[in-house]
Amino acid sequence: MVRFKNRYVLCQVVAEEPRGRSCIEERAVGSAVKDAIARAYGDYGLACCSLAFTGTIRSCQKFLIQYNRRQLLTLLQNCTNEEERQRIRQSVLSCSLTEEQSHSGEEEEEEDEDDGTETD
Repeated sequence: MVRFKNRYVLCQVVAEEPRGRSCIEERAVGSAVKDAIARAYGDYGLACCSLAFTGTIRSCQKFLIQYNRRQLLTLLQNCTNEEERQRIRQSVLSCSLTEEQSHSGEEEEEEDEDDGTETD
């Protein structure tokens, strides 16, 4: 098992004049920290710090369904003949969520039997 490691960034803002502290904006400090992280760790490091995981699984699923519908519509509009459209339709119809779920359920049961552990 891989251990998840949390990384934290600690910053201290030092202003030479007491009035200078009131002029500092939170957004400017955040931007400076992100710039420093981007220089030190690149795009990947910046993305890890910038992502906000506030969405729910259901909202992600809704987005993916809408996105896939748009992609399918674009694909069908770009077909040059009826044969291509039929192949796309057949490939979409051949996808089955119930089949996928039954296979994943069987795999979980087999893993439980192999490990000798039970899960509720």
